[in-house]
Amino acid sequence: MLIIPAIDIINGEVVRLSKGKYESKVSYKKTPLAYAEVYKDLGFEWVHLVDLSGSKDGKITTTKIIEKIKTQTNLKVEFGGGIRSKQNVVTLDNIGIDGIIIGSLSVSNKAEFESILEDVAPSKIIIAADVLDYKIRIKGWTENSNVHLFDHIKYCRELGIENFLCTDISVDGMLTGPNFSLYQTTIEKFPEIKLTASGGVSSIGDILKLEELSLRGIVVGKAIYENKINLEELAKLAL
Repeated sequence: MLIIPAIDIINGEVVRLSKGKYESKVSYKKTPLAYAEVYKDLGFEWVHLVDLSGSKDGKITTTKIIEKIKTQTNLKVEFGGGIRSKQNVVTLDNIGIDGIIIGSLSVSNKAEFESILEDVAPSKIIIAADVLDYKIRIKGWTENSNVHLFDHIKYCRELGIENFLCTDISVDGMLTGPNFSLYQTTIEKFPEIKLTASGGVSSIGDILKLEELSLRGIVVGKAIYENKINLEELAKLAL
């Protein structure tokens, strides 16, 4: 199972939010590239990049940062935030993004979303299913779509997509532990999907418990930046 460090970005700074609330922003000193180099040196395979400015405003703002990380490290990159069109996805594919995370677009503009699959392989797409009580939130978590998580997974599966990133917004950034039942229930209903857990990880114990589920991976963010998890210990689990 993959363990994927997160780098969330607002205005070029590495930040963390609590429950997706932008007013809760905490900034960290190193640049996104500097953090990526730390993860590379420790032996991590993937990094999870999110353009939070783009997620809120609907426009990707971190293209240069992404390109630096891709060219100066050997990390595989999954990226999301601000992807609102087919052209955005094609551009990201062309600069070598390994996993393109699509959230709002797959809910709010299905015609545009489905057209993406004419030019980009479904295996490159990761669906961001950000949920509150199993209902998907969109536009940087600011709007309730009223779409049930399971209905959305069924829709995306029909299009040949198998990669899903699921975040329980109620625990994201809170360091209180993940919503284990959410992931267990989802995997039991859709055993064929590749599911990545995100949100709430607070300790190595949380990760060991998540490893008991049949997950593709785990995204770890705030617990790293707040020194709740030792990076060297985390890296050993990732190998």
